[in-house]
Amino acid sequence: MLISDYSGHPFQVQLSRELARKGHEILHTYSAGFQTPKGNLVVAEDDPVGFAIQPVRNSKPFVKNSFFRRRSQEIEIGHELAKLCADFKPDIVVSSNAPLDTQRILFEAARLQGAKFVFWLQDIYSEAIGRVIPSKFPIAGHLIAAWYKYLEFRILKNSDYVVAITPDFLPILSAQGVRTDAMSVIENWAPLDELPRHPRENEWAQSHMPGDAIRIVYSGTLGYKHNPALLKELAWQLPTAHIHVFSEGEVADKLRVESRSEGLRNLSIHPWVSFADLPKMLSGADILVAIIEPDAGIYSVPSKVLTYLGIGRPVLASVPLNNLAARLIKNNQAGFASPPGQELELINKAQELAADPALRQVMGDNGRKYANHAFDIEAIGSRFLDILSSIYIASGDSK
Repeated sequence: MLISDYSGHPFQVQLSRELARKGHEILHTYSAGFQTPKGNLVVAEDDPVGFAIQPVRNSKPFVKNSFFRRRSQEIEIGHELAKLCADFKPDIVVSSNAPLDTQRILFEAARLQGAKFVFWLQDIYSEAIGRVIPSKFPIAGHLIAAWYKYLEFRILKNSDYVVAITPDFLPILSAQGVRTDAMSVIENWAPLDELPRHPRENEWAQSHMPGDAIRIVYSGTLGYKHNPALLKELAWQLPTAHIHVFSEGEVADKLRVESRSEGLRNLSIHPWVSFADLPKMLSGADILVAIIEPDAGIYSVPSKVLTYLGIGRPVLASVPLNNLAARLIKNNQAGFASPPGQELELINKAQELAADPALRQVMGDNGRKYANHAFDIEAIGSRFLDILSSIYIASGDSK
């Protein structure tokens, strides 16, 4: 199997390792230049036989904020994946997080190799494109958005199987003609075997987040759509806490400059940490923050929330209440979720958590309890294998 996760996130590569442990030959690939926190993407001595990792790269540094240059580089990655597919000759291709131009090229490459294609649907990209592109390109934007909607659902309808990360996607897929017998839901998870819980005052946290203040941590990608001003507001309204933001890029740089110019001494911007240091950094937090843009609705489920649950710290989330992440937080009493735009409610909940260590402990333990039950990689791997086997049974393939 060729398992392609464009982003290089932690739980996708954990699945690849698990499938290799179950006896399958796995080549895991990701886009090395895409700027986002990465998982454990180095083959170790104790990794299973038949497991390999091969990154793909752009010829020039990835440009995130130019639509046309970014599209060109996403097409370039698609062609690199196509070459990898031709060399590896997989029986099955599983693709996750790929931009639609990348996904189209990889889908066509899989078909050329006679491989089955599984669309691991993390996000409905055309919905986001339909919100953003027409505002940037008033004349051609609607045509561009219509093309990407057509492209996305054409690939989905022609895939051998669709694995969706939330049941909220299923009615949308059905309405667009995706076969109900060729799609299932497997919710995302976090790799618990790589997320050990550490004491709050571990050596890494003491070195990088010193002081006795309540530590409120945001970790991950930060864009304008995430309302970075909310992090400044937390700092202003909780002067006895310290807000630590672990992120990189244009928005993180701007937030650093603004916080300094405004005299916010309790807001610090740090670079991303390595995956090896991530558990110690997160364990050093008292409260973990997630932010999702108001328009995301059901279409984007942030994996950082799952990592937060796994590490066992309470989650403070600004997230649409119809989003799966909000339901997970509320149903498991693992923190507080407030709708975007309700900053006062979020600040009040942050103050409540900051003032009550017992509540933080209970909510953190609730999150970890949910993770221990839901993030069983052996069971998740078996579910994926059942789906992949069903593709061959349905097609009469004896491989």
